[in-house]
Amino acid sequence: MTTTLSVDELRAAVARELPGVRADLEALVRIPGIAFDGFDFTPLERSAEAVAELLRREGLEVQISRIGDGHPAVIGRKPAPQGAPTVLMYAHHDVQPTGDLRQWVSEPFEPTERDGRLYGRGAADDKAGVMAHIAALRAFGDRLPVGVVLFIEGEEEFGSASLEALLAKHREELAADVIVIADSGNWDIGVPALTTSLRGIVNSFFTVEVLESAVHSGMYGGAVPDALMVLSRVIATLHDDQGNVAVEGLVSRPASPLDYPEDRFRAEGGVLDGVELIGSGRLVDRIWTKPALSVLAIDAPKTSEAPNAIVPKAKAKLSLRLAPGDDPKSAYEALKAHLAKHVPWGAKISFEFEHDGNACVIDTTGKYFDAARAAFKEAWDGTDAVEIGVGGSIPFIATFQDMFPEASILVTGVEDPNAKAHGPNESLHLGEFARVCLAEALLLRNVSLA
Repeated sequence: MTTTLSVDELRAAVARELPGVRADLEALVRIPGIAFDGFDFTPLERSAEAVAELLRREGLEVQISRIGDGHPAVIGRKPAPQGAPTVLMYAHHDVQPTGDLRQWVSEPFEPTERDGRLYGRGAADDKAGVMAHIAALRAFGDRLPVGVVLFIEGEEEFGSASLEALLAKHREELAADVIVIADSGNWDIGVPALTTSLRGIVNSFFTVEVLESAVHSGMYGGAVPDALMVLSRVIATLHDDQGNVAVEGLVSRPASPLDYPEDRFRAEGGVLDGVELIGSGRLVDRIWTKPALSVLAIDAPKTSEAPNAIVPKAKAKLSLRLAPGDDPKSAYEALKAHLAKHVPWGAKISFEFEHDGNACVIDTTGKYFDAARAAFKEAWDGTDAVEIGVGGSIPFIATFQDMFPEASILVTGVEDPNAKAHGPNESLHLGEFARVCLAEALLLRNVSLA
């Protein structure tokens, strides 16, 4: 087996490589690779090729793969030394749309440093995840003590529609003893974390109709309900007076014993003064292991263009987050039943499914998790990693669990509570990024010795 580098040698190697790693990260951030419908996919192709070239430079065998009309994933492999384990390293190179550009302080696709943070779309989610993997490889050079497979997806932000088929297609090439998924975050700046649970998701639409077409609001108002009135009344039934989800049949469970102070939560979420938090129970339960239901959008006439006419039809998009242990299919049926039960005045209601994803719980026992904890503690100068849940959804983790049941799955990441992933002014804490890169190098070392 290859003699691996010492902890001190890895510290020095990561420090040596960080300037080049950051330069390559900034180059990736400048590529606006968005997999959402309606966007130009040419940058996504450039993004995949840029990642592929980075992997080729590290001596990996590289291919770009896709399923049908799906978006490009990059796969790089370097075989394990004799008797050594193999580590699969996941991240994604696609990013979220920018949203309202007026809310960005600097250009989203021009990486900009301010106060120790690197701002730009994808700087944290998840191009820094890509570069953390590459930083670990660069630290070892030609003395890599484990086999590695890098799987860099190209459509995670748009739902990973091709992922299961890609994993099935490349199952033998991707087989590993340890899977490191760099698409989560840490508990706080200076406090590393392992993610042990994630909520599932069901996104769907419902439409209410009251008229064949719009009619005069003076001649018919007072007798005919308008569709927005109906929609509002239905939406109002989705939560009880405390703000808990009122749909019957959904699962809840307790979260980890971590305390999340309300003042910290409000500050990190940007909650306006005077706005009350909703729901009951501990904050970590509410955001990690209880269902949440958000109204994401409503189709309605613009106020500046609305005639004096009763709106005949209205549509809303709902996002239902599911506690670990719940089933997306049965949860969707429960949601539809609730909506149908509460639509008033005989209005017509119809439903449209968009997508769903499974929740997951990760068992963090075993030698490879011990190796990860030791790596994190070393990289964070003696601070132990905590176990956290995530209120968001990464459905493909359950897919990895199903396809590679013998592998230890470590869900880590580069984000911190101020990263603002998916929002305006997304950013990466550069000090934490350096620790993540060191932790990943140490993890590979520890896995080889486990």
